[in-house]
Amino acid sequence: MEIPIDLVSRRGFLRSAAAAAGAATLPALADSGAVPAPGVSASASAPFEARSSAVRIVLRVNGQSHELSVEPRLTLLDALRDHLSLTGTKKGCDRGQCGACTVLVGGRRINSCLALAVMHVDDDIVTVEGLAAPDGALHPMQAAFIKHDAFQCGYCTPGQICSAVALVEEHRRAANGSVLSDEDIRERMSGNLCRCGAYPNILAAVREVIGDA
Repeated sequence: MEIPIDLVSRRGFLRSAAAAAGAATLPALADSGAVPAPGVSASASAPFEARSSAVRIVLRVNGQSHELSVEPRLTLLDALRDHLSLTGTKKGCDRGQCGACTVLVGGRRINSCLALAVMHVDDDIVTVEGLAAPDGALHPMQAAFIKHDAFQCGYCTPGQICSAVALVEEHRRAANGSVLSDEDIRERMSGNLCRCGAYPNILAAVREVIGDA
């Protein structure tokens, strides 16, 4: 079977065009240092020098200011854990789906794995370590979680507690006299997952604190 002449010509044209484009691109890449120039070995090319992109920021966490030198891409979660040693905030899915990394920023709950540290310069950040009173007295939500045994492995607990604290504050700010049903609480805590399945106990703890609010 003979191949049509027009098909051969079309293929030939595409090959020629691709070759010409590659030949035109190589000198530009060589000049930029991205690839060695033709005939020059990679070892003889000028080495690429990585430039530090670190920036200096101040994070106010649990009432204290911390000056840090971080890369702009560093997440708030990694800044808390790796730079400030506040390991109570847990790294779970690292995709904002499990809630283990929940912290409070300006009184509102956020997934710290999805936030960049540089986005929260001088914000008031509170982690689970900052919920207790200076004298060591537990936050009412922490005490309620212990009372109702609202955890098993405990990995999700810091995020659960921070989220629950924000839930109560959100309800207080609404100030419309409404009463949260169990379904409302479950919905508002739905961003925090518990693999151990301690949801009934978590609900009981949150219900107790809301009742005292």
